[in-house]
Amino acid sequence: ITKENKPLVLIVEDHADFRTFIGEILEEEYRTIEAKNGLIGLEKAIDEIPDLIISDVMMPEMSGYEFCEKIKNDERTCHIPVILLTAKAAQEDRIEGLSIGADDYLSKPFESKELLTRVNNLISQRRKLQVYFQQHILIKTSGEKIVSAEEEFVHRAIEIVEENIGNEDFSVDDFAGNLNMSRSQLHRKIHALTGKSATSFIRTIRLQRAAELLKTGNGNVTEIAFDVGFGSQSYFTRCFAEQFGCSPSEYKRRYG
Repeated sequence: ITKENKPLVLIVEDHADFRTFIGEILEEEYRTIEAKNGLIGLEKAIDEIPDLIISDVMMPEMSGYEFCEKIKNDERTCHIPVILLTAKAAQEDRIEGLSIGADDYLSKPFESKELLTRVNNLISQRRKLQVYFQQHILIKTSGEKIVSAEEEFVHRAIEIVEENIGNEDFSVDDFAGNLNMSRSQLHRKIHALTGKSATSFIRTIRLQRAAELLKTGNGNVTEIAFDVGFGSQSYFTRCFAEQFGCSPSEYKRRYG
């Protein structure tokens, strides 16, 4: 994995030496950024949209519980897994952390290997979620119950693209504006949930609609390309073949 492709972990901890210690545990497999309290951590989480957050519970300015709650209540960051670290090992403290949406909980002192394993497990679960969205949500499944905030977000993102499907000029900036996010926040959130860039996500939805139109026999290939927002038929044909493994006309012959 190149450095740029390593998942990004935000470490929120008021003790500099402990931040460094956690960073050293993760450095082989992850990129890390640091914050010395929850307020700075919140700013960095919203700006950078990391792949995972590790936060201490006992901190000045804002407790880890309050920080975690804010992360989980903001649509830009609510998908990010959070591990809380605490010297308080009492059962009720663990329950409080989990009840506000923390994904895992680790009591200090802990073994380096345990922290790394828990981080790896949560990142692995996120990757499985990406596969789930690619296989189930991006392939139209109307009438399915929405069971999570992540699914709700992806469904809403799909709806926005579909509302603008015929608009060739619908851009990532327009998409981000519709979701009240910056371009980079949208890109990182879409990528975290689906493994696709925002541009690729828009293109995937356009091509799904094209496949539906080819099946129902509405219009020829050129008309359908324009109907789903492609200004060039040759570009449409190339993208379609990449996604479906055959040309639009071949697809129409097979399934139309």
